[in-house]
Amino acid sequence: MRKAAIAALLVACASGAMAEPGGRMLATGGATSIEGAAGGGIVPWAVLSGYGTRDEWGGDVFATRVDTGDYRLDSFGAALSLGNRVELSIARQRLDIDALTKAAGLPEKTLNQDIYGLKVRLFGDLIYDQLPQVSFGAQYKRQRNFLVPSLVGAKRDSDTDYYLAASRLFLGAVGGYNLLLNGTLRYSRANETGLLGFGGDRRDTRSLLKEGSVGLLLSPQWIVGVEYREKPDNLSFAGESDWQDLFVGYFPSKRVAVVASWADMGEIATLEGQQGLYLSLQLSY
Repeated sequence: MRKAAIAALLVACASGAMAEPGGRMLATGGATSIEGAAGGGIVPWAVLSGYGTRDEWGGDVFATRVDTGDYRLDSFGAALSLGNRVELSIARQRLDIDALTKAAGLPEKTLNQDIYGLKVRLFGDLIYDQLPQVSFGAQYKRQRNFLVPSLVGAKRDSDTDYYLAASRLFLGAVGGYNLLLNGTLRYSRANETGLLGFGGDRRDTRSLLKEGSVGLLLSPQWIVGVEYREKPDNLSFAGESDWQDLFVGYFPSKRVAVVASWADMGEIATLEGQQGLYLSLQLSY
């Protein structure tokens, strides 16, 4: 059933990509986060995927790679937005842990996860309303090979993250350039976004985590900015560092977006200094 759902959403998005994009402004659907929701690279925003307005539907397909040298994360998936009100998304993540496997003698070389997302715009608008756009989201995550997470203390192989995001685009706010601000509160017990399972021997309750993004639109096609994502610390075998990145996004048209960033992920599963290039390609409609 999961494979059928993924295939159906990918087909819907691929078909829609051939249609004329919707009526929203360029770049107002954001990029796609590593978990499949519209927003930045590591932080979901309140915006919905694609360019559909109230009477339209839209969405995107995406592929992302993050390479720190010791680890490589590949993420791909699709999202569908209905009436600029509801977003449904599917993402699959694969983390290559070959360096850690060799160092620690672990039985697996990869960690894999499926993520099913729902985001609902509650009120406001990114640009035109007096209030910022505010959205509520839920992400059901299932770790697909739980042996390694269970060995290091994770308590469960699936769980749901909840988040509340507020986004606002201030026109001409900085020297005539548009400024994008986003703040997100996440309620989660996911270890390394869920790739190392959920909960742990140190803590098995959800934590309220802060996330944020700031972006400056140098033109309608280019945006530069920074992101920050607070992480829980549930496992005693290794610390879990907060994430941050410095990103550049290019939107040559409503159909295509490319995002590159330098990501600093700190310590991941005992290996410190995990920094590297983030690259993502998105096709929207």
